[in-house]
Amino acid sequence: MMRDVAVIGIGCTTFGEKWETSFRNLFVEAGALALEDAGVTGEEIDSIYVGNMSAGRFVEQEHVGALIADYAGLATRHIPATRVEAACASGGLAFRQAVIAVASGIEDIVVAGGVEKMTDVDTGVSVDALAGAADREWESFAGATFPGLYAMIATARLHDRSLTRGQLAQVAVKNHYNGARNPIAQFRQEISIETVLNSSLVADPLRLFDCSPITDGAAAVVVAPLERAREFTDSPVRVLASTQASDTIALHDRRDICILDASVEAGRRAFAQARLEPKDIDLVEVHDCFTIAEICAIEDLGFCARGEAGRLTEDGATALGGDIPVNTSGGLKACGHPVGATGIKQICEVTAQLRGEAGGRQVDAEIGMTHNVGGTGATVVVHILGV
Repeated sequence: MMRDVAVIGIGCTTFGEKWETSFRNLFVEAGALALEDAGVTGEEIDSIYVGNMSAGRFVEQEHVGALIADYAGLATRHIPATRVEAACASGGLAFRQAVIAVASGIEDIVVAGGVEKMTDVDTGVSVDALAGAADREWESFAGATFPGLYAMIATARLHDRSLTRGQLAQVAVKNHYNGARNPIAQFRQEISIETVLNSSLVADPLRLFDCSPITDGAAAVVVAPLERAREFTDSPVRVLASTQASDTIALHDRRDICILDASVEAGRRAFAQARLEPKDIDLVEVHDCFTIAEICAIEDLGFCARGEAGRLTEDGATALGGDIPVNTSGGLKACGHPVGATGIKQICEVTAQLRGEAGGRQVDAEIGMTHNVGGTGATVVVHILGV
């Protein structure tokens, strides 16, 4: 019989251009914060799962699991450490592996983390590395970039008039408003719709302020059996659902490029697993690598019908005081997107919200959801957490 699992500790570095520190030290910092928060010592850890997309390209470092165990001071205890890769969903999948390990009864105290150091190479190398999350042979080699792929989705939505350019820009405005209230965020400045619309063109119709940035950062959480959680914390957060779904890696092979079927399926499975419905969710962290991605996620997860997400955003329903606050952390857009760490940061944000520890971006919440996407939706990981 599977055991119930709880998050007992969280930790995040600040996100941004971290010139003063290294890949390995970023993870050690986040891990130390999570262990301190959980009241757990290194001697109590049974295993580590590390989400990382492309350390080999960004910092020329492979064998990441062993590196992390070593510099966390756990190598001499021979703690198993495993790197988990699913493009930009690497962090969410690392958390899922940790949950499965604890739920199965094989392990008790597990650290799930994510880390990426993206600014040690120039922008062209970084963009090319990220393009490896698409179909390299049939998309990237033909010149398709990630902004270009998501721009195709945005163009289709603008063309069918289910979305306006102003509504798309409002996603960025909202997320920068939230990020301005998050002490770890890469961008802590509010912006206007005019700022978005007047920023430089990246891939028509997406402009610079429609796109998440290149980011360094790390995040970590500690999970344990729910039955033991109160040995470590007075405020454990339960994992109510953990799901994963796949789709074609190439966007052109989808039945509809504007619907991420893996998001639809992972969301459906999560609601069934938790025995909940979209109306039961108090906040959600979705994968807004581009503003259009947030619009798609809101619809794919069932928070509104197809074609309604733009209007909901424009009307303030997804803002901090709205019916379903989306990306209270600032999302990938404002908080930043160190790709291997993003899924873990989402778990940290929802956990902080459920504990009432989110400061100036706090919302009234008892149940939260995270949605982490690899590529253009070839991998999607969804979690539901509750108190």
